Amino acid sequence: MDQPLVEADAEIRAEVRKLCARFPGPYWRELDLRRGYPTEFVTALTEAGFLGALIPEEFGGAGLPLSAAAAILGTVHEEGCNGAACHAQMYIMGTILRYGSAEQKRRYLPGVADGSLRLQAFGVTEPSSGTDTTALRTTARREGDRWIVNGQKIWTSRAEHSDLMLLLARTTPREQVAKKTDGLSTFIVDMRTAKGLTIRPIRTMMNHNSCEVFFDNMEVPAANLVGEEGRGFRYILDGMNAERLLIAAECIGDAKWFTAKSVAYAKERVLFGRPIGQNQGVQFPIAQAYARMRAAEAIVERGLERFEAGLPCGEEANMGKMLAAEASWAAGEACIQTHGGFGFAEEYDIERKFRETRLYQVAPISTNLVLSYLGEHVLGMPRSY
Repeated sequence: MDQPLVEADAEIRAEVRKLCARFPGPYWRELDLRRGYPTEFVTALTEAGFLGALIPEEFGGAGLPLSAAAAILGTVHEEGCNGAACHAQMYIMGTILRYGSAEQKRRYLPGVADGSLRLQAFGVTEPSSGTDTTALRTTARREGDRWIVNGQKIWTSRAEHSDLMLLLARTTPREQVAKKTDGLSTFIVDMRTAKGLTIRPIRTMMNHNSCEVFFDNMEVPAANLVGEEGRGFRYILDGMNAERLLIAAECIGDAKWFTAKSVAYAKERVLFGRPIGQNQGVQFPIAQAYARMRAAEAIVERGLERFEAGLPCGEEANMGKMLAAEASWAAGEACIQTHGGFGFAEEYDIERKFRETRLYQVAPISTNLVLSYLGEHVLGMPRSY
């Protein structure tokens, strides 16, 4: 199963495996039971330099490309752990690196690199707009040297456990802009000192630390506007391609974990005098899921290459995320079926991983919207929404 997305990242994967070995199944099961945040795991990743992988060396990071981040997160999931607790820090980073001011980078990036600051909250989705980002209602209005923010976000994962949030808000009313994608701006919110900020956890079927966030005249310093006012949607889109590639890497890791478990059990479980893996009815679903994973892996690798070369990668990022999410779900289904009743037992960790990987056909973008993107932007068919 050890076929890295990028062979040059084999050394990184080996080190991540060593770290993950310190956090076996019982650690994650206990957190899942109480919906706890894996503080020790995130701290270990930070201290090892993995969460600062994309931060330039001048700010205390490793200065590695996106493929290295994919290798880190993919291996975390392949080892049975969960990178959802910290993966946002990887893809949020790109927006600040590309569009943040020199002062913003100097102020925040060293702390993120050494772990004294957590940048893990991404405030975009709202209850009334969902993935229709341009219809969001959270507003920010300029008053002197500050912005006043009002509104609500939902599914802002890790908000309770993050120091900083990257926030998208409307700074010009939708009816006053030429294009609906204009008039949206991006801000860095320091949640440690922000007033008028309320966070409410949402309990879900998986331990994803999701929250609702409410803004009631919350003040954000003018210096925390990222890039130019009104161009935030474009900045967020750049981060979304990185997000989809990294989530796809996690799904590929999940698929490898499921398949390794399936193969091992199919070899050792004996019924009617023979290993169950000798039966094609057991073999074929596992093999088919493996093939789907390998196809998705090839698309994701291509997307990473294009992203790092500065080329358009929306097609690969969207397809890779969709195919990887479907492959991980198929591998999970085969794993449960192979294990029979034991697949539902908590001590095998399969049911936990099964719940975790199901999320990625819905978030960070649903499969239907991926298909709509491909239909319109890749195949040239009429816009469907």
